Amino acid sequence: MEEKKNSLEKKNNLDERKRKVLQAIVEEYINTAEPVSSHAILEKYALNCSSATIRNEMADLEKAGYLDKVHTSSGRIPSARGYRFYVDELMQDDRISLDEIKYISEKLETKVHEIEDLTKITANTISEITHYTTVTIGPKTSDQIISELKFVLLGSRMMLAVIMTESGMVKETIIKFDEDITEKQVQTINYMFNNKLKGKSIEEINEPLEKYLYKEMKDSVKVIKPIITQIKKALFEDEKVYLEGARQELDLPEFNSLEVAKNFMSVLDEKDLMADMLNSGFAEDINIYIGEENEKEELKDFSVVTFKHKVDNKDLGTIGIIGPKRMDYAKVISVMKYISKKLNEK
Repeated sequence: MEEKKNSLEKKNNLDERKRKVLQAIVEEYINTAEPVSSHAILEKYALNCSSATIRNEMADLEKAGYLDKVHTSSGRIPSARGYRFYVDELMQDDRISLDEIKYISEKLETKVHEIEDLTKITANTISEITHYTTVTIGPKTSDQIISELKFVLLGSRMMLAVIMTESGMVKETIIKFDEDITEKQVQTINYMFNNKLKGKSIEEINEPLEKYLYKEMKDSVKVIKPIITQIKKALFEDEKVYLEGARQELDLPEFNSLEVAKNFMSVLDEKDLMADMLNSGFAEDINIYIGEENEKEELKDFSVVTFKHKVDNKDLGTIGIIGPKRMDYAKVISVMKYISKKLNEK
C-alpha cells in the first residue's frame, strides 16, 4: 500500500485546478478507454481556462507521476498514482441510477435459505451492473459460532449430520459406520454434541473435544470417532470460490491483447490465489488495490476491490471485483454501498 501512502502524503501538492484536470482525465479515460487530450477536456468539462493552460497542468501532473503519456498520442492516461489519488480524494460514490436501484432491490428480494445463496445473488447483481468479474468466498469457517447440530438416523449404519452457525451457514454430511447404531444412541449423540458445542466457535472441534466425548461415551468410541472425523471434513473443506461475469469482462478494450486476456483467465483459474486475495482485506468494509498495490504478482496488471459482506454485523463472507486499472471505481463503490445498505434494511 506504499503507493496509497505516498499519494495521501502529497495530496496538498495539487491545487484545485490540477485536481479538476486530473478528475476530468480519469473519468474521461474510464468512459472512453482513449488517451485524453486537452481539447477533449475543454469541450466536455467546465474548467474555465484555456487549452494551453490545461496542457500545462497535464504536463505538471505527468511530471508528478499522476499521468502517463502514450507515445502514439498527444493525450494522457492516468497512472496508478493518478487512480489512487482519484479514489482517495476526488471520486464521488453516487454513480447509481434509479433503474439500477430498482433492479438491485428486486434481485435482493429473492428468498434464500442459506447465506451462500445470498452471497451469490449479491455477486451476480454487482457483476450485471458493473460488467466486471466478481469473486466470492464464504466467511472464515473457524470464526463461525455453532448454533445447533442435528443428527438424523438414515439407516442402521448411516446418519445425516447438519451443522448450523449463528450467521446462517449450514453444512451437511453423511456419516457411515462399521456397526449398527440405534435411535437411542443418536439421541445421546444429539444431546452430547449440542451440550458441548452450542454457542462455541468451530475451532473448538479439536483434540480436547475428542477426548471429552470419548470419556463421556467410552462404550461408543467406534461411533463417536467417525462422527468427529466427518464433521471436521465437512467444516474445514477447501473454501469454495465462485466467479460471476468473466465472459462479459473480456469484451473490454484491455482484453484485446491476447497476453492480457490469457493472464486474466489464468488468474481466475487459480482458486487459491482468489481465496488469498479475498482473505487479505483490512478491517474496513471496502478495500481498493490498484495495480502494484496488489500483494500477488499475478494481479499487478489489474485492480481489485473487496467488499466485506455483512448483514446485521454478521460476516457472510467477502465479495471481490477484479478488472482493469481503468475500472469505474465510482460505479463499483456506489453499487457496493447501496447493496450493503439494502441488505441491512431487511
